[in-house]
Amino acid sequence: MSGRLATDFWLKAHIKRWNDRGIPMLVRYKGEPQAGAVMVVINQGPEGCTILSQTRTLDGEPAWLRVSGEAPIAEADAEETIARARRRDPDLWVVEIEDRQGRHPFEEPVL
Repeated sequence: MSGRLATDFWLKAHIKRWNDRGIPMLVRYKGEPQAGAVMVVINQGPEGCTILSQTRTLDGEPAWLRVSGEAPIAEADAEETIARARRRDPDLWVVEIEDRQGRHPFEEPVL
C-alpha cells in the first residue's frame, strides 16, 4: 500500500476547505480516482485564467507548473489548453477556482 493519498480524496479536502472560505472551487473533469494528475484553472474573471499542472522539482518534491505562462490567458485559450491536456491524459483531473486575486489552495511552490 502506498503512503500517497488518493487523488479524489486529496481534492475533496481542498475543495471543501476553499468552499468553506467562500472561494468557489469545483471539479470540471474527473480523472483516475487513485493516482490521476491534477490541472488547476484559476479563473480571475475579466483578467483571464491561469493554469497550473502538477509537477516535481529537480529534487523530486511536489510543485506546480504555470502552464499558461506568467500572465493570465483568455478563457477560450484556457479551454484549448485543457482539451489538449485531456487528449494526452484521459486520467487527468481538472478543477477550477474562481478567484479574482488568483490564489490557489496548495502549499507546493509554483514554478
